[in-house]
Amino acid sequence: MTPVLYYLPPSPPCRSVLLLAKMIGVELELKALNVMEGEQLKPDFVELNPQHCIPTLDDHGLVLWESRVILSYLVSAYGKDENLYPKDFRSRAIVDQRLHFDLGTLYQRVVDYYFPTIQLGAHLDQTKKAKLAEALGWFEAMLKQYQWSAANHFTIADIALCVTVSQIEAFQFDLHPYPKVRAWLQKCKDELQGHGYKEINETGAETLAGLFRSKLKQ
Repeated sequence: MTPVLYYLPPSPPCRSVLLLAKMIGVELELKALNVMEGEQLKPDFVELNPQHCIPTLDDHGLVLWESRVILSYLVSAYGKDENLYPKDFRSRAIVDQRLHFDLGTLYQRVVDYYFPTIQLGAHLDQTKKAKLAEALGWFEAMLKQYQWSAANHFTIADIALCVTVSQIEAFQFDLHPYPKVRAWLQKCKDELQGHGYKEINETGAETLAGLFRSKLKQ
């Protein structure tokens, strides 16, 4: 049996899991859920994950949700070396910090700014735009420390943050004030190009951005 991933292709957190699986050669049984039709609220899925969110991974009875946890689990269980998620506790702490920054700050501010328009057709809030710009400024400062986001080599933090920043780029947010972010993003694209970047991430980012633009015109 292969691990089962419940997912939605355009979802940024789902895309990060798909990219990692491709990178480390883990075959996943993919089960897409149509959240617009409420498939995530069906009793069998709620029984599996009472929070009924995606992505959700079921690996032989071990059920996990929250994409950054799934990333760390998959690479720990199936990765062939420790580069993507260092075993040294000090090095791993930096990777974890960046993952938490992505989850709780950068990606959260993307959601706060863009998703009311995507989901409800609401007008963009300039205060939330300023908050997103602030978070990008913090990330710009973090990139002074290492060659990548959390180390001098590529890690799972780069996967999660790359998906977030590439979505920001697809939304056509101005990244010009953040030269280190732009240079790092290009390095991530190059690194992931052979691991399904275009079909998994670029396609998904454009799908979500297209939905945003369509709602913006209404």
